[in-house]
Amino acid sequence: MFEGAHTALITPMTDRGEVDFDALRTLVAAQTAAGIDGLVPVGTTGESPTLNVDEHSRIIAETIAAAGGAQVIAGTGGNATDEALALTRAAIDAGATATLQVTPYYNKPSQAGLVAHFSAVADLGLPVVLYNVPGRSSCEIEVGTVAELAKHPHVVAIKEAGGSVDRVSQIRDACDIEILSGDDSLTLPMLAVGAIGVISVASNVIPAAVARMVRDALEGRWTEACAAHRRWYPLFRDLFLDTNPVPVKAAMAMLGRIPSDRCRLPLAPMDEALRERLAETLRRTELLDA
Repeated sequence: MFEGAHTALITPMTDRGEVDFDALRTLVAAQTAAGIDGLVPVGTTGESPTLNVDEHSRIIAETIAAAGGAQVIAGTGGNATDEALALTRAAIDAGATATLQVTPYYNKPSQAGLVAHFSAVADLGLPVVLYNVPGRSSCEIEVGTVAELAKHPHVVAIKEAGGSVDRVSQIRDACDIEILSGDDSLTLPMLAVGAIGVISVASNVIPAAVARMVRDALEGRWTEACAAHRRWYPLFRDLFLDTNPVPVKAAMAMLGRIPSDRCRLPLAPMDEALRERLAETLRRTELLDA
């Protein structure tokens, strides 16, 4: 269902910190024109914790309207189940393909709590992509819990962003659920052991290249896929010089893809030393003129 490359979409902001919906529509059009398989608005990269409910739902609706038929996996998770349910209902009304459901953060639920939380969202009927990101949430979805949730007819995939390629093999051994890489630098090795795609930060910047790398790997052209990984690895690495999405927004602004690299507080701008390192990587990968 979710084979291929999906972009964890940034949320463009004006210099005053307001959501720039014109820039968002332009960004979505560029992504679909580049051949990306799907879009994931209002996830971690979309600064979901800093958006109010109206902004959150409108970003999803605007993305769907501009997506031209590309899949839209709407980020509608939360650390309160009632909030996740309300956001997911709005995404259903807007016509989302699926929902990305992050592990509830800060309150650190038990594994039984995770099963109850994700099941409540899945009961709404929209396909659910679980999102395992313990570095952000301080709570891992254990492999046994993934297997239990995979029994639900609407829990169809998991985004793995815990830094472990071995988790892909563990999950495939435990149950039948689609696995998407959540780490650009691990996409190729995850594909090699059974993942079927990626939810990518880097594809904000290089959507066609990420889509092609994933497609080459899935179709057995490993020489080409490995060459692409080697070429783009410096970008995969340096888009995490600072807290995501600060570097990717800085890169997009340097390349003239968005008018401003503004993030909402508490995310601060990159300091100049890190910004120059990122700019040098953009030059090294021939995205930015020397």
